Amino acid sequence: MKAFAALIWREFLEHRGAFLYGPLLLVAVLLGSTILAFTVGRIDMRFSGALFTAAPMRIYEWGFLGFAFAWLLYLLATLFFYCADSFAADKRNNAMLFWKSMPVSDFTVLLSKLTAAITIFPAIIYLIALLSGLLLFGVAVSTSAMNGGGGYALLGNVAGVYGQIAASLLVVLVVGLLWYLPFMAFVGALAAVVGRWAIPLSLLFPSILSTLEWVVFGGGWQPLSTRTWEYLQYRADFPLTQGYIEAWTTTAATFSFVDFATDLVARISWTQIGIGVVLALVLVFFASQYRRRGIGE
Repeated sequence: MKAFAALIWREFLEHRGAFLYGPLLLVAVLLGSTILAFTVGRIDMRFSGALFTAAPMRIYEWGFLGFAFAWLLYLLATLFFYCADSFAADKRNNAMLFWKSMPVSDFTVLLSKLTAAITIFPAIIYLIALLSGLLLFGVAVSTSAMNGGGGYALLGNVAGVYGQIAASLLVVLVVGLLWYLPFMAFVGALAAVVGRWAIPLSLLFPSILSTLEWVVFGGGWQPLSTRTWEYLQYRADFPLTQGYIEAWTTTAATFSFVDFATDLVARISWTQIGIGVVLALVLVFFASQYRRRGIGE
């Protein structure tokens, strides 16, 4: 267990720039830009304060949800490139012989990379997303207070919204990582075989697979009108576009973590998640077998 934890810590040390320093820099730039915008008059303090005073909950909800969605997109894109890079890193930097000398198997090494992708790195981005929400919280309360609104009531209400959205973001993060786990494992397994070519190949592979089905079994009027393509589209689409979020936008009710989480858990296919977890482990296993046998290449 100590060796496995050390491997995960190694992944953090090697990729902390993309998952820690880069996001913190973005937050600093955002905070600095916001302060500068207010101080030089780019944003009307009276107008923004009036908005937060008139409808503080809705403005803050939309702002925090926007930040959360942006950070989730950042995490998804970064994990995609992380898996493509980390699974091929040892072979690329000639460290394979060193890791072969360690008392850990190739499967353990690759599994630690996938584990880092669904634990420590998402946790860092989650904390940074919470920090973004806190900064927005400060802007909301400050601008409202400067215009004679708010007070302790506003502070408490906005804090309640912050907690609701923060908890919802955590649920989305956990479910989303499980939902997209096979995609990350697939990119990583490809990287163990072909290196950085895994990025374009992982995007090309679904089209090739769908075209082969279309040629062999037939389908619609073009190669992407197949059951394979429909299934891959279904697995690539996270079920947040309908349900509670869509209904909430048409009401004046405050955001509810319980309603959101209940709707998400009911909509997600836990059978597909289970299949995805098994598939991810199988892909990592085969990638480790290739890595173990390919040392002499």
